[in-house]
Amino acid sequence: MTDAPIRVLVCEDQALVRAGYTTIFSAQPDMEVVGEAADGRQAVEEALRLRPDVVVMDIRMPILDGIEATRRLAGRGVERPAKVLVVTTFNVDEHAYEALRAGASGFLLKDAQPAELIASVRTIAAGDALVAPAVTRNLIGHFAERLRPTDTARPALDQIRQTLTRRELEVLEQIATGLSNAEIAEKLSITVETVKTYVSRILTKLDLRDRVQAVVLAYRVGLVVAE
Repeated sequence: MTDAPIRVLVCEDQALVRAGYTTIFSAQPDMEVVGEAADGRQAVEEALRLRPDVVVMDIRMPILDGIEATRRLAGRGVERPAKVLVVTTFNVDEHAYEALRAGASGFLLKDAQPAELIASVRTIAAGDALVAPAVTRNLIGHFAERLRPTDTARPALDQIRQTLTRRELEVLEQIATGLSNAEIAEKLSITVETVKTYVSRILTKLDLRDRVQAVVLAYRVGLVVAE
């Protein structure tokens, strides 16, 4: 018996781009495009109706933008949060980081190669967050100013330091700087499997859904600060 295919919902207002995504995903033996949406409101409606495994979401869409659509599908308080992969043009879209804060499980640039797009959908469908290290670094450099901690963040930071072990704090700091598990393992002189264990513990202890939320939290409370 084979595994069920990954059910993908494509949300993109440009018809040619949307058709391109659909063609790419449909050509994969382990994927099935179950629907398409041309605006944010339709994206929310279709995601709630179809319950896809992964929602591929453009940020800039009419009627309801991708950020708000993502928030309605995966934000805080959503009972059955969707797994959303945000795809956008980084150099144009200054609201990209907001999509991650709104609950997106992954972030990819529109100039990514088809193989990277396919791999990203598989990663998110498997339950892992995806922000490519290089993208994370760019995002941090471009948007972290907006996440500078306030005075109210201090109690939250103290709580995190009490909750996590010293090594877990070190791993969280490295995650926030955009390092991959392999890079963290090399920097801390531990195995990749050990890093994965630490990441899992961090997410569980801090009640975070994925790696993306860990990055946002680290900056929000001041565990790491943009240079």
